[in-house]
Amino acid sequence: MKKNKSAIKRAVQSEKRRLRNSHVKSTMKTNIKKVLLALKEKDKESLENTFKAAIAYIDRAASKKVIHRNNAARRVSRLAKKVDSVLKEGQAQQ
Repeated sequence: MKKNKSAIKRAVQSEKRRLRNSHVKSTMKTNIKKVLLALKEKDKESLENTFKAAIAYIDRAASKKVIHRNNAARRVSRLAKKVDSVLKEGQAQQ
């Protein structure tokens, strides 16, 4: 058990931040999964909407310093690459 006042306060602050950060991370991952699901279904309209929402949430997580900005850029880049491949595939078929 922590003995001094500052250590107790720090533990309380860390726990609050951990809960807040885990919520942001979880929501970000959920948005990414929605994009991947739309990719499997190849539904272009929902794909574009979910992709925009996912990018916005990834950037929001990076701005709140829940994830590193390079991590956010990497996630966005990988998602964009997958989305572009599906959209180009759809154009080639038409």
